[in-house]
Amino acid sequence: MTNPDDCRDEDGSSASSVSSTGTMVPSPTRQLFARTGRGQSSQTSLTWADFFAQELFIPEEVGNLHITHHVYLTPPTESDPLFVMHHGAGSSGLSFATCAEEIRKILPKAGVLSLDARSHGCTTMSAADGPPDSYSPSTAAAAQAEAGPQIELDLSLETLSRDLVYVIRQTQARMGWENLPDLVLVGHSLGGAVITDVAKKGDLGSKVLAYAVLDVVEGSAMDALQSMEKYLSTRPTRFPSLASGIEWHTRSRTIRNTTSARASVPSLLYEESHPADTARPWVWRTNLSATKPFWENWFVGLSRKFLDARGGKLLLLAGTDRLDKELMIGQMQGKYQLQVFPEAGHFIQEDQPAKTAQVLVDFYRRNDRSALVLPPKVADIQAAAAMKKDTGAGAPAQSGHLK
Repeated sequence: MTNPDDCRDEDGSSASSVSSTGTMVPSPTRQLFARTGRGQSSQTSLTWADFFAQELFIPEEVGNLHITHHVYLTPPTESDPLFVMHHGAGSSGLSFATCAEEIRKILPKAGVLSLDARSHGCTTMSAADGPPDSYSPSTAAAAQAEAGPQIELDLSLETLSRDLVYVIRQTQARMGWENLPDLVLVGHSLGGAVITDVAKKGDLGSKVLAYAVLDVVEGSAMDALQSMEKYLSTRPTRFPSLASGIEWHTRSRTIRNTTSARASVPSLLYEESHPADTARPWVWRTNLSATKPFWENWFVGLSRKFLDARGGKLLLLAGTDRLDKELMIGQMQGKYQLQVFPEAGHFIQEDQPAKTAQVLVDFYRRNDRSALVLPPKVADIQAAAAMKKDTGAGAPAQSGHLK
């Protein structure tokens, strides 16, 4: 079994991210290319505290489940926005670690909230009537066997959307915010489908200024699902160490930025207490194959919801080939902002964190209502002109009378 403390190793790091069900299968190219960051080995993990101010564990009772939602948070100051990040399938909140750091460099007073979805990262579940330490660390087969059959995997879009709104509201309560800050919702792959669904439903009201979807569109996502099982079958199932897991991600170019891999990969793996293979005790925290029943549910109708939801819209892609017909038409009609990073892989926010952060901050500024100066209404202009004319016509008569 595992509990929230097991997500943090001795140096305090929290665990992160594997390949996300999305629009692109990582390149099989085997090259060590990335430079080592922060003066350390390219396989040395970084801690969550290098990128966020605090972490929150938010308990919830849902049906027969006890869920402890896990959140990484840097609160906003004054009236600045809160960027709310939702990762893709198999990933975690630390997939946005380096991007969050870059956002704060550009907009120092902005806040960033990045959650671990249920069955991902350090968010844990247990049976409500079971022992309090019987947490399920993942959807992996071994973890499911430990946790018992009473915990049913539910990663439907409706459930994940509900979880996101709950986490945002509970974070507001925990932080003592009288009102929510202005929100910019950002979702990668599956997370893009979740934040779009939340924006479309309007559960957060007018606080959602805008939303940004990273490297997922309905058409190409549905196509990619056909090859997802094949990709998963070629991926290592175990690793001898955490460092080897980080190395695999950079060598396979699943993540093309070494610093981000060092921050995010640790939370996607955990070490079995009684491993079936003692030479390779590290296994995936989330078994993506087990999420297959939900794949279609995540992405069906995504393009229409993205175009119809209220608020500013940004689509950030690794290639224009990902645009489906509906989005092509919407783009030509100017319904949303499109940005393409052809040098990035599927994990755009990890491969190009500084560029992604700049685009997100610029996107926020374009949609910031507090900085918006609207031109006067035509009726107001006409009324002001009429008043000026009347005042001007009466002035000479008044002046003559005084003489």
